[in-house]
Amino acid sequence: MSIFIDEKTRLLIQGITGKEGQRAVTAAQSYHTQVVAGVTPGKGGQKVEGVPVYDTVAEATRKHPEINASAIYVPPFAVKDAVLEALAHDIKLINIMTERIPIADTASYLAAARAADARIIGPSSLGVISTGKARIGVAGGDKPDEIYQPGPVGVISRSGGMTNEVSWQLRQNNIGITTAVHIGGDMLMGTAYADALRAFENDSETKAVVIFGEMGGRYEFDIVELIQQGGFTKPLAIFIGGKFGASLPEGMTIGHAGAIIEKGKGSVESKEAALKSVGVLVVDIYEDLPKRIQEKL
Repeated sequence: MSIFIDEKTRLLIQGITGKEGQRAVTAAQSYHTQVVAGVTPGKGGQKVEGVPVYDTVAEATRKHPEINASAIYVPPFAVKDAVLEALAHDIKLINIMTERIPIADTASYLAAARAADARIIGPSSLGVISTGKARIGVAGGDKPDEIYQPGPVGVISRSGGMTNEVSWQLRQNNIGITTAVHIGGDMLMGTAYADALRAFENDSETKAVVIFGEMGGRYEFDIVELIQQGGFTKPLAIFIGGKFGASLPEGMTIGHAGAIIEKGKGSVESKEAALKSVGVLVVDIYEDLPKRIQEKL
């Protein structure tokens, strides 16, 4: 099994005619994924790598009712409307790659997604890869088979680059992956750590999970609560980057929009202590993630 995407994924790409959208088509097609349609207003009738382009999601879903996922590559100002259009046509998995989306827009479409019982991954996501089955986005770049090999471990990361790096580190230790998810680095996320962990808990092939986290936010405390409630029972190893944040001015943003220094509020040290208290394997350097998780497999 896998989570979120698999051989049955039928993908729509919103913003397909842009540079990143075109790259996403090639990436998906080269990794077992059927891209059945694309949408760019005003570009209907074109084709991108053999994929038909439509002016609206309504037209795309009418011509291709099998669509069950969308990847969004539109400019920041257009993301809210793109998500709402996808939700209006019953697309239940939406992966948003766009960065720098106004936070009010993100809050609005996340509320709409909850009301529609749909899953948002992102924004600012590199994508999702279920090893050997499907890929949305560009995880693994041009050579995903050199990074991702099938196996029993799930990967969750707030960093796009570290999604690949952690997966490669696991492979170097002969540990394969079920699904790797880049949840994005924004302050508001459609799928946070705990959401992905619930999905991995229900995946019979996933025997353990590793997480690459970072300073900012309080999402790690949701993991603690989930474990305390029995919602996640499998081995979990985590690295949280940013201990240097304790010495930086309060309110400073480091890299990702969600990586905001909050003195006294969810420091790396307090997150690590809480996670350790419920049995999570916390490592000081991310290269130790494979070793610690291997001990539990």
